[in-house]
Amino acid sequence: MSETASAVTEDLREDELPLAGVRVLDLSRILAGPWCAQVLGDLGAEVVKVEHPERGDDTRDWGLRTGITNTSYFDAVNRNKTSVSIDLSTPEGLARVKAMARESDVLVENFKTGGADRLGLGYEALRAENTGLIYCSITGYGSGGPEATRPGYDLLVQGEAGLMALNGEAGQPPLKFGVAAVDLFTGQYAAQAVLAALYQRTRTGRGRRVELALFDCGLAITSYYGLEALVQGKDPPRYGNAHPSIVPYGVFEAGDGPLVITVGNNAQFRRFCTAVIGRPELAEDPRFATNLDRSCNRAELLPQIGAELHRYSRGELLAKLRAEGIPAGEVLGLHEALTSDRTRSSGMVVHAAADSALRFVLAPPYRFDGHRLPIRAMPPSLGHD
Repeated sequence: MSETASAVTEDLREDELPLAGVRVLDLSRILAGPWCAQVLGDLGAEVVKVEHPERGDDTRDWGLRTGITNTSYFDAVNRNKTSVSIDLSTPEGLARVKAMARESDVLVENFKTGGADRLGLGYEALRAENTGLIYCSITGYGSGGPEATRPGYDLLVQGEAGLMALNGEAGQPPLKFGVAAVDLFTGQYAAQAVLAALYQRTRTGRGRRVELALFDCGLAITSYYGLEALVQGKDPPRYGNAHPSIVPYGVFEAGDGPLVITVGNNAQFRRFCTAVIGRPELAEDPRFATNLDRSCNRAELLPQIGAELHRYSRGELLAKLRAEGIPAGEVLGLHEALTSDRTRSSGMVVHAAADSALRFVLAPPYRFDGHRLPIRAMPPSLGHD
């Protein structure tokens, strides 16, 4: 066991997993669809991933090589699955997939609009032989709109949904998120919808067609920023690492590096000014009396706070902040965070030997009855099963 990874103990029996006995046929590729299927696998479903016999999922060629047919990108979204190689361009391959669909509870696909129907794998064709099938389609822009045939990509939607415009520092060009946030949220939303359909099936016995569009999900995650834009009739300001509505709340520079400080209410602000930075007069200043006041007058307040914080080390500030009950923490590098004592004790990083290479995966974040759900299967090599 590496010192930088933690094992997940399989305290839960297979039949104790929430989706034990549910069969999922994963016909999707890249990120949003595979993420949806992985969530279902994490929760205990049996997930069979169908891949092209030669090239497999496109992401087997993305990221860093971790095995003969695996990469870091593929591994990130295909744990707790098996892989079978089937050529959908052959009658034999299609017949095999149709037979698998008849025995499945859930099917996840992200073919281009109309592609599944042309193969005979559309919802209407498959539900005729399996009325309980939950059929989950992930598209770029919805199957019924004017852009139905247009392929969807995370970066495109980040631009078109306004996400890049709200990210980054004021005065700088639009900035994409560090991860493919639209794809990941779409996959998570899709899994939630599948779970709802499975629950409804327990009452009706009937399956449902579930559809998620990347663009819809991109708009959804604009959240409070999106509503502010509609209320104001224009783009809200960008605040970078600061909060648009709460002050002081964001990333600040101590004398030896950055840390996050989140002063969430007026009582905390008074303690922050008095006991942390030694400026009690700031708490008494009517310009900063309430959070709304501080938000309106952040340009006057934040430089004063920044100058005081820079006089201390991160360790000194964190001790003061914690003593006053004000949430705060260091800003870590990604590798530093993943190899920290906090991560090690959480059990969120797991490794195992496969394909003659050490591969790391992140564990599912869910806990049931105090136990983290286990990694039952590492991401499979192409056609392993």
